[in-house]
Amino acid sequence: MAAGAFAAGRATAADGEAPPAARDAFAFRGPHQSGIVTPAQDRLHFAAFDVTTGSRAQLVALLKAWTEAADRMMRGLPAGEIGPVEGSSLLPPDDTGEAIGLPASGLTITFGFGPTLFRDEQGRDRFGLAERQPSALHTLPHFPGDMLDPARSHGDLCVQACADDPQVAVHAIRNLARIGFGTVAVRWSQLGFGRTSTTSTSQSTPRNLFGFKDGTANVKAEEPDALDEHIWVAPEDVSGGAAWLAGGSYLVTRRINMRIETWDRQPLGDQEAFVGRTKGSGAPLSGGEEFTEPDFSMPGSDGPVIAQDAHVRVVHPDFHGGARMLRRGYNFVDGTDSLGGLNAGLFFIAFVRDPDTHFTPIQTAMAKSDAMMEYLKVTGSAVFAVPPGIGDGEYVGQALFEQQ
Repeated sequence: MAAGAFAAGRATAADGEAPPAARDAFAFRGPHQSGIVTPAQDRLHFAAFDVTTGSRAQLVALLKAWTEAADRMMRGLPAGEIGPVEGSSLLPPDDTGEAIGLPASGLTITFGFGPTLFRDEQGRDRFGLAERQPSALHTLPHFPGDMLDPARSHGDLCVQACADDPQVAVHAIRNLARIGFGTVAVRWSQLGFGRTSTTSTSQSTPRNLFGFKDGTANVKAEEPDALDEHIWVAPEDVSGGAAWLAGGSYLVTRRINMRIETWDRQPLGDQEAFVGRTKGSGAPLSGGEEFTEPDFSMPGSDGPVIAQDAHVRVVHPDFHGGARMLRRGYNFVDGTDSLGGLNAGLFFIAFVRDPDTHFTPIQTAMAKSDAMMEYLKVTGSAVFAVPPGIGDGEYVGQALFEQQ
């Protein structure tokens, strides 16, 4: 899967994890936004928005309103102060009501800003932000084999809502879209189930729709040094007008359709050779257990036991200057396609310190030489700058709009 979706190499919990009730509510405000190092929940609703107003004041007003609504919903409260049923019968309610009676369910809401918020596709600086665009925030390259649908790619803003209850995640996006009516419009969205990443050592390793364990080499919340090195934007990474992003991160999304039916017809041995790991335990083909580091020099009967084009070799940090990422991807099944095949795959999400060093080289290598690519089709792509956490009395992205 894209940029290391099958790679593994660090220990996680072997037997289950905390039940949803044990992590009912996360804090919205803090040094970093929630939904990054937060233990990955089981459900996702992700949405990208286009800004439809040309007014900077209206955009700021929306970000303030989104901040307050997100803070409330993450505490298990209605999106608005009045609520879904307590207001006047002559007015629309300020919450849509489908989460009545439901707990916070571990909801996290994460906001990001796309390249076109700073300069649109015509190069226009609609909101006076062009001089504050970070140098690493630009449209991702068109990688070999990409079959991108513009209607599933890019966007001015993004919101990632993750929760243990799908209705809670959908409720969050639905209400933020409602609040944004007249200022933003949904460009595309994606529902996801069954996390395909492990973001904490308290979590067990999940499986993707190809049946393989997924995401064991992920940067974990319990690795503060690795987070500083690979995930959080450092002050020295940004200067001048882009200083507002220090302490934040970059979010990369890739909608990756799996050729499920073709994959399912491959012999087990071939599947394992493509990945470079056993399907049952997730151990590298060079031996050991799931968390044993692969031995890429071990000889086999015809070349190395882990082939040169095996996914785990192609994307391994050893071959990319040690670069790692924090992934929070999800499985998706969106019915069937026009040929009757499953429209299914991985909605890849990764947080990185710099897409140019921590994502693009790995994805380029994968697109050129990874055996997995025969069974994958990338149909959507986007990158967003994720501002640092929101302090008391602040709104998301405040430093971008108000820094001197």
